[in-house]
Amino acid sequence: MEVIKRDGKITHFDEDKIKVAINKANAEVVVKERATDEEILEIIKHIKDLNKEQISVEEIQDIIENKLMDFGKNLLSKKYIVYRYQRELVRKQNTTDQTIKELIEGDSEYWNTENSNKNAIVVTTQRDYIAGTTSTDITRRFLLPKEIVEAHDKGILHFHDADYFAQKIHNCCLINLDDMLQNGTIINGVMIEKPHKFITASTIATQIILGVSSSQYGGCTVSLTHLAPFVRDSYNKYLEEYINRGLDEEKAKEFAKLDTKKEVEAGVQTFNYQVNSMTNTNGQAPFLSVCMYLGETDEYKDELAMIIEEFLNQRILGFKNEQGVYITPAFPKLLYVLEEDNIYEDSKYWYLTELAAKCTAKRMVPDYISEKVMKELKKDKSGNGNCYPCMGCRSFLTPDRQTENYGKALNYDKNKSKYYGRFNQGVVTINLPDIALSSKKDMDKFWEIFDERLELCHKALQCRHERLSTAISDVAPIMWQNGALARLKKGESIHELLHHGYSTISLGYAGLYECVKYMTGYSHTGEGKEFGLAVMQHLNDACAKWKAAEDIDYSVYGTPIESTTYKFAKKLKERFGVVEGITDRDYITNSYHVPVFEEIDAFTKLKLESDFQKLSPGGAISYIETPNLQNNLDAVIQVIKFIYGNIMYAELNTKSDYCQKCGFDGEILVDENLEWYCPNCGNRDHNKMNVARRTCGYIGSNFWNRGRTQEIKERVLHLDNKDL
Repeated sequence: MEVIKRDGKITHFDEDKIKVAINKANAEVVVKERATDEEILEIIKHIKDLNKEQISVEEIQDIIENKLMDFGKNLLSKKYIVYRYQRELVRKQNTTDQTIKELIEGDSEYWNTENSNKNAIVVTTQRDYIAGTTSTDITRRFLLPKEIVEAHDKGILHFHDADYFAQKIHNCCLINLDDMLQNGTIINGVMIEKPHKFITASTIATQIILGVSSSQYGGCTVSLTHLAPFVRDSYNKYLEEYINRGLDEEKAKEFAKLDTKKEVEAGVQTFNYQVNSMTNTNGQAPFLSVCMYLGETDEYKDELAMIIEEFLNQRILGFKNEQGVYITPAFPKLLYVLEEDNIYEDSKYWYLTELAAKCTAKRMVPDYISEKVMKELKKDKSGNGNCYPCMGCRSFLTPDRQTENYGKALNYDKNKSKYYGRFNQGVVTINLPDIALSSKKDMDKFWEIFDERLELCHKALQCRHERLSTAISDVAPIMWQNGALARLKKGESIHELLHHGYSTISLGYAGLYECVKYMTGYSHTGEGKEFGLAVMQHLNDACAKWKAAEDIDYSVYGTPIESTTYKFAKKLKERFGVVEGITDRDYITNSYHVPVFEEIDAFTKLKLESDFQKLSPGGAISYIETPNLQNNLDAVIQVIKFIYGNIMYAELNTKSDYCQKCGFDGEILVDENLEWYCPNCGNRDHNKMNVARRTCGYIGSNFWNRGRTQEIKERVLHLDNKDL
């Protein structure tokens, strides 16, 4: 007989534990009230005679209490209840002390690999983790229902970002930089008026980004379109100065253009330096994405092209590490929108796409959004196709359906769809392989369990929504009062911004491949595809039902599960043992992705995943794994053109590493023991190598837990130089 423990782990029935527990209660009563050895053995025999395959700890304890009452041991039964209650208190007591001790001592594998963009040794990061540990403890003991905590612990679902849940803060967003720059804002009580030069606007933008990223968790995105008008302002200032000096108009224009170009170079450099050198209150550089979308403006398109060109050139160069060597930085993530003006060789801005391809081959960014495909998938309230960036690495807003200016933005235009200034409330992820394994391949049981788990996720998401619904604008003035997301009055509730399509809330999912493989015997890339699409549709149907009932934009989200991939894998092994091809690795597959070890070519993969990406409207990104393509830019261009015609959002994972010991500039490898090493000199010191890998949409550079490292090691190439 197996015993299901409170944390979901399964162990063998141990009668000695029953003897110990009853004897501890025996010690608290007089002799005549004690249970005899024979009575204890009878209780144990009764439990065994139930002939159950599995029994929970709670059931065993209930049986013990009832049997003691049957024996007339009323006082002993009460003492046992007290003993049971005391044990429960021990389990529920504040456990932050040991957790924090492990963190500050710096020798915990969990903390050192929890986030590949955080260095757990640095005190600013430790402060965030310490605060997060306290928040998690409060969340688990007071803020979430017991069933949600238990489901999280068992790996049935994942309640994301419990370390921020105690505070009333949200997930990711699109910053309304246009409103804040054009109409002014306030940062730390200081009024920031509209700038009149590009370099000033760039500096203010980074200050806004720092303030926003310190008032939320998750990623944020700004658009370079919002900086473009200030390039023209700078040009006009230079032109006026030269004309006032007596130069003729043509000469003045020539010099003004040169000075503007220099200022754009300086402004972009300032932006990049600021973003990568700043540390927000989360103990890290802002998780920032920068959107490059020429289609966002007609008036300032040439100025926008100047900024995009400079961002790409500076990223190709890279940022210097401590040794002064140019390496691949993690931030900002660059989002390049493919459109009619830049996708063909005879397009006006084709030169930017060529530059983007060179940048991708060298530095893994930009990632690519197809305007063509996105407009087919994202229809607003008027039926018009919309194109807009993701919030951070992959989370997408639902198409605009608002009927009024709920955020009171000063740049609101009722004739245009609104995306900047909107945000996400948070994520809860469902573990799809757990549903499959729990069903034991019974298809009717699968859908039954699926619905039960979805309602559990729904309840957890409602907890997120309700936590935010009591927040007032004062909790984060830069967000709610000063333009980043809204311009509400002091003391005003943010409640309306949680409804009417202003924000989204995400039902995440993980492990579609393992789920489909277990239930059908096939990958979702082949004969299991139909079932895989049905699973995805079921997620969407649930979100649609909840949205209709509550006027909240629930949306299906392909969870990146950076560290959770390892946790889910471990929990599946604990609950179901090692199932070949399903639980025999230390990771499960992200969202709808083709498993990393499955051989498939780049174009087949992107085309196949596009069908699943359509059913992941709340967020998803596809990728292909490639070798070094710096000497094969034609291959990169070929992939870019394929993305434009076939899939909404995709990226190329190239390799960009550096060994500080020998100067090797190539791919740092992983050995059979999941240890990183330089293939040139054998260096294994993490502190003396720079490794950059795409792990969950963002580029990570501080190494990873064993599950994610195994996943990285097992990635097969989808594109090979010799094939093109």
